[in-house]
Amino acid sequence: MTILEKDSKHLWHPLTQHQTAREPIVITRAKGAVMYDDAGNEYIDGIASWYTAMYGHGNEYITSAMHKQMQQLDFVMFSGFTHPPAVTLAEKLVEILPGNQEKVFFNDNGSTAVEAAIKMSLQYYHNKGDKRDTLIAFEDGFHGDTFGAMSASGLSSYNGPFEDFLLKVERIPTPQEDNLEEVMAKLEAILASNKCAAFIFEPLVQGAAGMKFHSVSGLDALVQKCRESNVLTIADEIMTGFGKTGTVFACDQLDNKPDIMCLSKALTAGMFPLSITSCTQEIFEGFLSEEVHKGFFHAHTFSAHPVGCAAAIAGIEVLQTQEITQSRERINAAHRAFVQRVKAHHKVNNVRVKGVIIAIDLTIEMARYGNLRDELYQFFMQRGVALRPLGNTIYVLPPYVITDKELDKVYGAIQEALDHF
Repeated sequence: MTILEKDSKHLWHPLTQHQTAREPIVITRAKGAVMYDDAGNEYIDGIASWYTAMYGHGNEYITSAMHKQMQQLDFVMFSGFTHPPAVTLAEKLVEILPGNQEKVFFNDNGSTAVEAAIKMSLQYYHNKGDKRDTLIAFEDGFHGDTFGAMSASGLSSYNGPFEDFLLKVERIPTPQEDNLEEVMAKLEAILASNKCAAFIFEPLVQGAAGMKFHSVSGLDALVQKCRESNVLTIADEIMTGFGKTGTVFACDQLDNKPDIMCLSKALTAGMFPLSITSCTQEIFEGFLSEEVHKGFFHAHTFSAHPVGCAAAIAGIEVLQTQEITQSRERINAAHRAFVQRVKAHHKVNNVRVKGVIIAIDLTIEMARYGNLRDELYQFFMQRGVALRPLGNTIYVLPPYVITDKELDKVYGAIQEALDHF
C-alpha cells in the first residue's frame, strides 16, 4: 500500500470533510521556508505551517538544543518535580513578556493555554466568594477547540453543533477608528448587567477570522475599562506572539497590559507541542490558601516537557538575534511594497499589513471551506506556494528566514491568482 492508501485507511485529518476532500499531499521533509513532497516537488511555506515555524523548518540551533536535552533529561512529570529547562524558560519569558507578567503555567497546546486562562479567571473570583459566570469576547474571534476556548470563540463554522453546551459569553465588535464609542457603550452595558469574570481577546489581529486588524488605542481603552470594572483581561497571543505584529508581543503596543496571557505556536518554533498561560503575581496569590481546594487543580501530563522547554529557550534566543530582527523588518518592507502593486486591482477589496502579516480581502465572495476557496488553495499549491485562504482573504505570514526570491514567488502567485479568478 502507498502512504496515501495507508493514510486513507487509518487517518482522520483535522478541518476535513473526508467525503469530498482531495487527497492530502505527502510532505517528506522541510528546510528553511520550503517543504518537499514525496515526488520531490517544492512548496514555499507561506504561512509558516500555521504560524509556528517562524525561524524556518529544521533550524539547527533549535534541533541541537532539543537533542542535547533529550540526552540529559527526556521527561519527568511536573507535579512535585521541577527541572532546569522549565526554570530557565520561565526566566526568559518573564524577561520579554509585559512587565506585569510574573508566573508561568505550562500546558501543551494553544487551546489548553486558553482553557487554563479561562479556568484561572473563573476560579480567581470563586476563591474570593464572588461567583462570576460570564466571559466577554470579540465577535468572530477564535481561541481554540476545547470547550472553554470554543465558548470564547465566535466562528459558528467551528462551534455550531456545540452551542447549547458552551459557557456564557457576551460579545462585542472589534474596536475600529470609527466605532469606539459604540463598542465602549456595548461593553459598559455588558459589565452593568452581567457578573463578568474576564475579557478575552486576540490582540490587534484576529487570525482565523481572516487576519482582521483592530485599533490599538481602541483595544487599550477596552482593557482599561475592564480593569476599572474589576474584570480580568486575557490576551490570546498564540498567533500574534514572538514578533509577528512588529513587536515581540502585540500587547507591547498597549499601555494597559493584560492580567493573563496565552502563548503557543511559535513558542517552540513548531518543534514541540507546548504552551504557556502566564499571569500577574496578584492572580497567582488569589490561589494561595490553607484550604487545599483553592489551589489550581489543573494539569497536563506533558506540562513543562524538558525537550519542549529546550526548544522554546533556543527559539527565544534565535528571535533576539540581529539577523531575525532585520529579517522581520525586511519582510515588512517587502509586504508594503507589494501592497502598492496590488491595492488598485479590481479584485482587491482591502489589503493591509502589520509586521510580517499581509492580508488581502478579495471582492469575490466564497465560503470558508467552499469549492472556490479550495480551487484557490489548489491554484497556489500547483505553483509551489503553500497558502490557506480564510474565506475570501488571502494572507501571508512567512517564516522569518524566507528569502527575497521566495517572497517574490509568493507575491507572483497571488498576483496571478488575482488575474485568474
